[in-house]
Amino acid sequence: MNVSLFIPCHVDQFFPQVGMNVAAVLARLGHVVRFPSGQTCCGQPAWSSGFRDQARAVGEHFLKVFRGSEAIVAPSGSCAAMVRAFYPELFDGTPRAGEAKSIASRTFEFSQFLVDQLHVTDVGASFHHRVTFHDGCHGLRELGIRDQPRALLKSVKGLELVEMDEAQTCCGFGGAFSINFGAASTAMAEVKVESARATRAEFVVAADPTCLMQIGGLSSRRMAGIRCLHLAEVLART
Repeated sequence: MNVSLFIPCHVDQFFPQVGMNVAAVLARLGHVVRFPSGQTCCGQPAWSSGFRDQARAVGEHFLKVFRGSEAIVAPSGSCAAMVRAFYPELFDGTPRAGEAKSIASRTFEFSQFLVDQLHVTDVGASFHHRVTFHDGCHGLRELGIRDQPRALLKSVKGLELVEMDEAQTCCGFGGAFSINFGAASTAMAEVKVESARATRAEFVVAADPTCLMQIGGLSSRRMAGIRCLHLAEVLART
């Protein structure tokens, strides 16, 4: 299959290795991976702030860049949800409505694509560590992603997956939420870090880099000893 990588802004700027690891896993599985070079933001910051016209302008560029893609894969439940769940609403009643629905149906978060579309759970990875998984809000609640990353992690050779009590609790990042409500955001992250630390896991793994930025940042400041990795960084290891 020909797969187009949708690399969100925060991955491009802060976690480029995540995008490279997604490409490595897909190539290992025999797929042709391409990176449409004209891609920019999906429009989620404007959408979540209530600026629909600005979000639609950015979304129109996304539709143009990915128009010919067979499948579009993103290493972020948050950004994949913007296209898959919200583009149909964003473009409803406009001349681009049909194209937006078509692009949405071909856009997937990374673990969702592997498990639900390719029907793959074992990608030949090896990682001999104790791991706990954090569910990102957008992937869990807007895309229904819960079992897919766990199925992939359970197939990794040497990996021990342990559940934390607060796995489905928000980490407190939430885009502009962490900026506008700093104290509440920090309190939420502290709950998450303590829950992860209680499992005695060596790593917190998630499918959203911004969640890992939030959890890893607080863990570092509190010297909690929790290290963070994106799911793709685990699955790329052999």
